[in-house]
Amino acid sequence: MNTRSDRKASGPLTVRELSTKTWSDFETVLGSNGGARGCWCMHWRLSIAEWTEGKGEGNKRAMSRLAEREPAPGVVVYDDDTPVAWCSLGPRSSFPRLERSPLLASVDDEPVCAIACVYVQKEHRGSGLLPAVLEAVCEYAASAGYETAEGYPVEPREGKRAGADTAMTGIASAFLGAGFSEVARPRDDRPIMRRKLG
Repeated sequence: MNTRSDRKASGPLTVRELSTKTWSDFETVLGSNGGARGCWCMHWRLSIAEWTEGKGEGNKRAMSRLAEREPAPGVVVYDDDTPVAWCSLGPRSSFPRLERSPLLASVDDEPVCAIACVYVQKEHRGSGLLPAVLEAVCEYAASAGYETAEGYPVEPREGKRAGADTAMTGIASAFLGAGFSEVARPRDDRPIMRRKLG
């Protein structure tokens, strides 16, 4: 499934589901470390003990198995044919650690497409790409039948910059730029944000 979204920079972004066909592009985006600290985007899908045990190659194998199944565990985002970002998404129930998180507990019973991770490839960070990535991801989520997208970004303190491991859920200003609104703030630097789709 492909969707397109205009961005301010060079042209349309294309979104493709993670599968065996797009696996090498996923690897390109996450780099040799698998994102931050050998995560391979398994942080919200495993217990901390399982994640730590699988850190690196184990987590990579676990995500590779998910990429062979339906529904896809997320999407790779392209600028023309260049993979520039990754987004892990799905129902909150797909992310057991998120479901158990006291900080990011469910706001209500509304079914949402949880945007659990938004990772921009290193070379493309700081380019203002993230709102366009989120826009493209929301178009994909709407086409997949979701009515509401929910994100869990960080809001770095003034004068501070979030590192790759803390910014994996996205930055609040980018979510605002992509039409999300704050629905809860369990901690001063962690809003929960939603956007109606369709």
